[in-house]
Amino acid sequence: MMEFSVGKYTILKRDGKAKRAVFETVHGVVQTPVFMNVGTAAAIKGAVSTVDLQEIGTQVELSNTYHLHVRPGDEVVKKMGGLSKFMVWDKPILTDSGGFQVFSLAGLRKIQEEGVQFHSHIDGKKIFMGPEESMQIQSNLASTIAMAFDECPPALAERTYIQKSVDRTVRWLYRCKAEMDRLNSLDDTINPHQMLFGINQGGIFEDIRMAQAQQISELDLDGYAIGGLAVGETHEEMYRILDCVVPCLPLEKPTYLMGVGTPANILEAVDRGVDFFDCVYPSRNGRHGHVYTKHGKINLFNAKYELDKRPIEEGCQCPTCRSYSRGYIRHLLKAKEMLGMRFCVLHNLYFYNHLMKEIREAIEQGRYQEYKKEKLKGFLEGEN
Repeated sequence: MMEFSVGKYTILKRDGKAKRAVFETVHGVVQTPVFMNVGTAAAIKGAVSTVDLQEIGTQVELSNTYHLHVRPGDEVVKKMGGLSKFMVWDKPILTDSGGFQVFSLAGLRKIQEEGVQFHSHIDGKKIFMGPEESMQIQSNLASTIAMAFDECPPALAERTYIQKSVDRTVRWLYRCKAEMDRLNSLDDTINPHQMLFGINQGGIFEDIRMAQAQQISELDLDGYAIGGLAVGETHEEMYRILDCVVPCLPLEKPTYLMGVGTPANILEAVDRGVDFFDCVYPSRNGRHGHVYTKHGKINLFNAKYELDKRPIEEGCQCPTCRSYSRGYIRHLLKAKEMLGMRFCVLHNLYFYNHLMKEIREAIEQGRYQEYKKEKLKGFLEGEN
């Protein structure tokens, strides 16, 4: 039987603030920095299977608590043996808390101290979710890492609103921790080693962010996320917040920047000490024929690719680039064949996963600044 120490986080190398680390979980060891591939409803959009995820080097899959609660229902997933068995995925899974839907479904919800009253975006049915309900749903899903239930306030909201929201999020975090401890002690819990990450919020107010980061650090959680960014503020504002918040979070725990982002965002955030990332960009862009290369993003719908016999990226070892041309993929996209979307999503996810591998190697070799500069220059230059 494999030996593990759940929640053990070991920094192997530091290059400036950039960290190369390993994080041990009940479902395997995560090499960081890592990009988590987003499978909202327990599937990557674009007809990408978990067999594909293994092939393209995925370490962690991320699923959405709210969406799985609405359909098929977390009780159904529990009866099927939890997400790992349901999806046939034996590596780590992170589930978000449903808190982001408090932000994204603003017209369908009402926030109270107890929790949030939703109307399902599918059938309008009333749903109540608070810290305890979120933990119960995530326990039923049996993910490796559960996220604390929080409110993600609009980045540019007024200071008074942000402060009240952050204070409530901290109170909710205490309730999440107590409920997770209870659930992990029950005999019928599928994953009694489920870990909890707390979330830092505070809009673009440095003092609110820093005070809350220090407050939640005292809870000694398994990891800490920075939420509420990439939701309306500029990239410069995001980097300013990271500069002040990351040093306030425990160095000996993993740091997760939620919902970010572009390859350039990731390079900059790693340089500021972030370990975990997730974003829908690679799959969403892929489904629209936008694919990533070392020279930036290209749109395969453009007519100039009609007779292009080259792969999406020369030298790329993804399943798409090893066999298929830009011209063929463009034809599939134009013909609205799902295979075209699948090829683009596979390439983009491989690109992100491979980027993280290169980042880890650059940190190990003590040349991260040089690597970052070189990659950013390539993205800006564009394709010839």
